[in-house]
Amino acid sequence: MYAVINAGGKQERVEVGELVDVELLDAAPGDELSLTPLLVVDGDEVTTAPEALAGRTVTATVVGEVKGPKIVGFTYKSKSRQSRRYGHRQRYTTLEITGIGGSTQPAMPEQD
Repeated sequence: MYAVINAGGKQERVEVGELVDVELLDAAPGDELSLTPLLVVDGDEVTTAPEALAGRTVTATVVGEVKGPKIVGFTYKSKSRQSRRYGHRQRYTTLEITGIGGSTQPAMPEQD
């Protein structure tokens, strides 16, 4: 069983027990997060309809923060002796996927 989640504007394929690096989230280590899946595959059953996914959740625990690789850039303009060197290092939040669950039946609309 696996799911596709949307985190930080990017989609990630996740399974239970997997460690995933996503864009930096405002959460402390040890916090529990509940993410809404975009797709859930359970054996031969593929769920993509928003109505069917309304009851599904992907739970995750925040493990910590990590830094990505250092990116070094360099700009140069010829004949003017103008150059600039810069660097960037992206920060990520590491999540451990603890469960993919919820009901497989679409949620019933409330009646007044």
